[in-house]
This record gives sequence, structure tokens and C-alpha cells, in this order.
Amino acid sequence: MLALLHTSPVHVPVFDALRDAAHPGLELRHHVDAELLDRARREGPEAVTDAVRAVLREVVAEGARAVLCTCSTIGAVAEAAADGAGVPVLRVDRPMAAAAVAAGPRVVVLAALRSTLDPTAVLVEEEARRAGRPVEVRTLLVHGAWPRFEAGDTEEYLRLVTEAADAVTDADVIVLAQASMAPARESAGTAVPVLASPAAGLAAGAVAAALRG
Repeated sequence: MLALLHTSPVHVPVFDALRDAAHPGLELRHHVDAELLDRARREGPEAVTDAVRAVLREVVAEGARAVLCTCSTIGAVAEAAADGAGVPVLRVDRPMAAAAVAAGPRVVVLAALRSTLDPTAVLVEEEARRAGRPVEVRTLLVHGAWPRFEAGDTEEYLRLVTEAADAVTDADVIVLAQASMAPARESAGTAVPVLASPAAGLAAGAVAAALRG
């Protein structure tokens, strides 16, 4: 069983659909805790370290063979807590970051939430060092998008994200830093490749869970 740690309930049907399409038979267990993101935004990601560790203990006790954190803001915290978890703990955006580095040195990171920008940029730079490739990361905040997401106006949220992606021309690849942005990958008309995290992240999680099975 693969446990997924979410900070928004909107991710549950997204990952269930991805599982049904690409990983039939994979058992998912969703754990949603919006307060983790709220606190990380107020106090910094490290402030939720103990809470994340408690979640990991809980899902492992329930039978998780691996854990996938779908929140980019606290992804590094989840990975760092893996040592005490006893199972692999993955962040959903790491495969995307590796793909971005492979695509070219000029990487633009788009996020609707300011607290997501720096962790994603750091992740891309980390993957660049691991691959031995040069990278130049620029971060862009999609102004006005996050309030639309919080209000449940997904259509306007994704329209703003798509509009921001389409405005990027001087890059080798665009990274959609938040899993909730993923549908904008399909609607973007830019010639620059656009990467999203959910599908590749879930695939990595499925492999990790199978290896522990």
C-alpha cells in the first residue's frame, strides 16, 4: 500500500484517477492535513517536522510500504523524516525536477503559492548537482491564483496558471511547482515544454511501494 500525504483534499481524486489509468491494483491510502501547509506558510516548513513525523508513524502503522508527499512546500521536510519512518518517503516533485534538469539549463518555476517557490528551486538545483548539469532557475509567482484556488474557483485558478505559462518564452522548460497546477500543462499553448508532478511522482511511489512489498 502507498500512503499519500496531502495538504488539500482536491488531490485525492486526481491521484485516484492517475492510479486507475496507469497503476491498476495499486492500493492508495490518502492522508489529508491542510493545517500542515497553513503552519508551514506561517512559520516555515521546518515548523511542521514533528507533525509530519507523526503522520509517517501513523500511516506506516496502518500498513504503508512507502509514502508520497504531494505538497511541494513540505516535501523536503517529509524526505528528511524518512530516516525514522522505516519505509521510503518520497516527494512528488523530485521526478519532475530531474526531468527539468535533463530538458535544459534554463528552468522557470511557476507557483501560485510563494512558500512553494524556494523549495522547488532548491530541488531543481539539487537535481542539477546530482546530474552534473548546469542550471539557471528563475521563479515566478502567479499573482492572484492562490486566492482563486482557496475559493474553490478551479477554472479561474488554472486559467491564471496557463496564462502565466504562456507568457514564458525565454526558457528550456517550465516547471509547475504545485500538483494542483497539473491540468494547466494540457491547456498551455507555449512552445516551451511544461512539466507537472503528479503522474511521475505517483509512478515513483508505486515503484517504491512494490519494492517494499
